[in-house]
Amino acid sequence: MRDLAARLRRLPPSLGPVRLIGVDGHAGSGKSTFAGHLAAALGGAPVLHLDDIASHEQLFAWTDRLTAQVIRPLARGESGHYAPYDWRARAFGSPRPLPAAPVVLMEGVGAGRRALRPYLARLLWMELPHEESWTRGRQRDGAEQREFWDGWVAAERAHFTADPSRPHADALVVQTPGGYEVLPGPGSTLGPDQNVTQRDGSSALW
Repeated sequence: MRDLAARLRRLPPSLGPVRLIGVDGHAGSGKSTFAGHLAAALGGAPVLHLDDIASHEQLFAWTDRLTAQVIRPLARGESGHYAPYDWRARAFGSPRPLPAAPVVLMEGVGAGRRALRPYLARLLWMELPHEESWTRGRQRDGAEQREFWDGWVAAERAHFTADPSRPHADALVVQTPGGYEVLPGPGSTLGPDQNVTQRDGSSALW
């Protein structure tokens, strides 16, 4: 994780002064947990959870709101301010700041969507099959969210069919018993034998 964090810090800015890193994957694939570990390795990098941007009425139609509240301010070197959505109260809360830090993580389903890729320094994809991811998500959220998950699965399928992220991922993140392995993704120019888990210093993910 420290190696990955160091590589991300060395990237050129992609959005004003910010290196915006997208963490995408199926719901339940472990994006939030991974982003939390990576943020810690980056010394406390800000994390934008797209669950705070989406809503029941706009599971995926949130690009305009994200652009206005986060993307444009960061491009100017200013803090973004977004109103996080409360999924239980079904209402948006008070604005929350998102500083224009050197590295900002944006995690959630759709973080690598077509409209956002021009602003990303790198796109990471959580490599876990959709059925396994959704099973984990259902178990996490319990019976009270069963009806929501039924609708979500259909919406996520439609989203990734129309606007897939994985083909554009610079890296694939695989959770292992000992942590994470980060491999070159479909959008990487590296060969399959190169990855950031090598220790000899001869390889580079980016």
